[in-house]
Amino acid sequence: MQSLRAGKMFPLIFLLLFLQLYLLVTCQDGPDCYSQMEQSFYKDGDIEIAAFLHIYTYEIPKTMMWFSKYRRFRWFQSKNYQYALALVFAIEEINKNPHLLPNMTLGFGLHNVMHSHITVMENPFIWLAGLEKHIPNYTCRKQSKSVAVISESSTAVQMGTLLELYKIPQLTLGPFEPLLSDSGQFPSLYQMAPKDSSLARGMVSLMLHFGWTWVGLAISDLPKGIKFMTDLKVELQKNGICVDFVELIPATVEALSSFQSTFHIQILKSSSLIGTSFHSWRELMMWKVWVTTSQWDFASSEEPFLFHSFHGTLIFSDHHAEISGFKNFLRTANPSKYPEDSYLSRFWSLAFNCSVSGAFCKTLQNCPLNASLESLPPHRFDMTMSDGSYNMYNAVYAVAHSIHEMLLQEVEMQPVNNGAKVAFSPWQLHPFLKNLQFTNPAGDLVNLNQKRNLEAEYDILIFWNFPYGFGRKVKVGRFSPYVSQSEQLSLSENLIEWATGITEIPHSVCSVSCSPGFRKTPLEGKPACCFDCTPCSENEISNQTDMDQCVKCPDLQYANTERDQCYHKRVTFLSYEEPLGMTLVCTALCFSVLTAVVLGVFVKHRDTPIVKANNRCLTYILLIALIFCFLCSLLFIGHPNTTTCILQQTTFGVVFTMAVSTVLAKTITVLLAFKVTAPGRRMRHWLLSGVPNSIIPICSLIQLALCAIWLGTSPPFIDTDAHSEHGHIILVCNKGSVTAFYCVLGYLGSLALASFTVAFLARNLPDTFNEAKFLTFSMLVFCSVWVTFLPVYHSTKGKVMVAVEVFSILCSSAGLLGCIFVPKCYIILLRPEKNALKGFRDRVVSKETDVLKCSS
Repeated sequence: MQSLRAGKMFPLIFLLLFLQLYLLVTCQDGPDCYSQMEQSFYKDGDIEIAAFLHIYTYEIPKTMMWFSKYRRFRWFQSKNYQYALALVFAIEEINKNPHLLPNMTLGFGLHNVMHSHITVMENPFIWLAGLEKHIPNYTCRKQSKSVAVISESSTAVQMGTLLELYKIPQLTLGPFEPLLSDSGQFPSLYQMAPKDSSLARGMVSLMLHFGWTWVGLAISDLPKGIKFMTDLKVELQKNGICVDFVELIPATVEALSSFQSTFHIQILKSSSLIGTSFHSWRELMMWKVWVTTSQWDFASSEEPFLFHSFHGTLIFSDHHAEISGFKNFLRTANPSKYPEDSYLSRFWSLAFNCSVSGAFCKTLQNCPLNASLESLPPHRFDMTMSDGSYNMYNAVYAVAHSIHEMLLQEVEMQPVNNGAKVAFSPWQLHPFLKNLQFTNPAGDLVNLNQKRNLEAEYDILIFWNFPYGFGRKVKVGRFSPYVSQSEQLSLSENLIEWATGITEIPHSVCSVSCSPGFRKTPLEGKPACCFDCTPCSENEISNQTDMDQCVKCPDLQYANTERDQCYHKRVTFLSYEEPLGMTLVCTALCFSVLTAVVLGVFVKHRDTPIVKANNRCLTYILLIALIFCFLCSLLFIGHPNTTTCILQQTTFGVVFTMAVSTVLAKTITVLLAFKVTAPGRRMRHWLLSGVPNSIIPICSLIQLALCAIWLGTSPPFIDTDAHSEHGHIILVCNKGSVTAFYCVLGYLGSLALASFTVAFLARNLPDTFNEAKFLTFSMLVFCSVWVTFLPVYHSTKGKVMVAVEVFSILCSSAGLLGCIFVPKCYIILLRPEKNALKGFRDRVVSKETDVLKCSS
């Protein structure tokens, strides 16, 4: 323990000796009035809070850094001074509260520090040692009553290392720093700002709302900026937003000055930007939309706002309730009310051009009578409570509540204290601060427990432009991570005034959106947001913009011409009403009537030689079969049903088998007639007994057996063809068993080939009325039609396929009718003189004629 105490005392002893020497120099007066102003503002109390803020900046040569007379005032941070006024307001409000800290007053000590300056630890050292400056003939030492320190996050790391030696609680104003949330490295530090883990989601939701998918990132190169950039890029990629470029803005002034020109050119190439934590950009960049955070304070610029590059910038600011009475406090704050506040005197003299005189430059002269903070333009002093001021307000209340809780606990343990004031050390507040949770006077929940620290809700602000270079932040929306995703972002677009030169909602895309009917085609080597638009393929649609893939329409629907909607297909079939169906029907009926007329002609002239010579019975059967062949084609036309589908193929197969087998019987009859040379020959017996006529029923029965097998195994059925004709579903008869269909067709073809062969053999037999040649040609036409039918049938679909089959039926039937009966009708009707025996009535001829007659 002794060694530990000695280790802690050594830096403090060294510090005290160093500061005594330092004060011998700094307590001297100098010629510059501002350099002699006090850098601290005290309000005495039973318990005090020390606050270290960057309120103003002065410059000094490095070689003269310890001599105050060489310090020259540079600028005043009015935004940070509002933090100081929030501190004063909270202290006064607490001291008026009889319930929070009764019988006890709360004081404060406000000290100026400079960011990134070699003297950043000057005032913290002085405060920690209990020393004061600029007090002549005074020992410059006082007993510190401060129990906590409030500072900005930018100086928290340097100060935290020093304060941790004495376990002094340190509360930071924000923004939230992940580095400072490490309780192992900073166990005595408490962050008042809420976690900003939802900031990236909020910005991305804003971009999605306006359709901005092509953005550039300009982010500070500090660790917090790098961390935010990583989170933001993940969120952008998740939502399909691409990054044009990423620029890390140097945090130091020296590096920034050499960086600006290159960055300015890069910005001009992009159509939309996101900027966060970027404090020093002042170059002209109009026609750009910036999305940033409230920590990027460009509103305090002295440039006229009308021409400011960041007019129309959208700002994400921590959402918090309005603190009652704060604006009125700011209206009444003036150097007369707070004469001990040297910062207010300095700001008053600068803002209102007052002359300064008196000891430590505290006496103001020639100030406007109606001067007030409210009369200043927003870029000089903003009356709206900033995020940092709100966190300052909560930090003071957090210290007060923790003291209150500790005092209550001590009173419970020691109820009688004889009215003596309770004394305690700063480190005793830690157990109460670590788990502190309270509701501030505005009704907001404040939680110092880092593990339970809530995510921030954001107000979305935009700058409205006013004449004479004045601007105002206006709330246009809100983002809350605690509601459903569809309701997280709310915007009032009518309040948004875009950047100079933009008259409508700006577009920020790498490629123009693909309209419905097109799909995105990625470009090689480009981000996903850069693409070409390709029309959807046949029967595919895209009914939304920027679709990655087209969607195929269901089988019962089809894509319209624009390829953006699927319509229900119209059910159709080869009907009687359409031209093709009507033509086929008329053709079939005409040929049927024509065949019936031919049959009538043959019946009327049944006793003529040309009719009697070729077996009248077979002729009548063939003509009747041809009539049914023509009529069976009608089964293929009209609305199909189960009955017609079954009758189509069976009727076709049976009637055509009857027709072809009749032709075969006629050719065999002719061939046998000329082969008979003697009455006792067996062929003569076959001929006289009518054996050739039995070919017709035998062949027909075989075809009927094949059809029965077909119908028993896989009969034809009604089917739909949704692909042959665009926009239509065609009702067709499915063959069922394709094998059975080709067996029926093959059997029919074998009969035709047999008939053709027999007729070909009998074609040269001598006789006036020999029809073997006509039968040969008819079978040649029949076989040609059906051989041609096969490849054409397989190459067509839908109604055309049905029409091809009907056409083949009509052509083959017409071929039989024309080749066999047209020449005979010509002789019967136009050349009757040829329809005679010409005097040959000898026995042989008469006998041959009788043989050819149909036995009755």
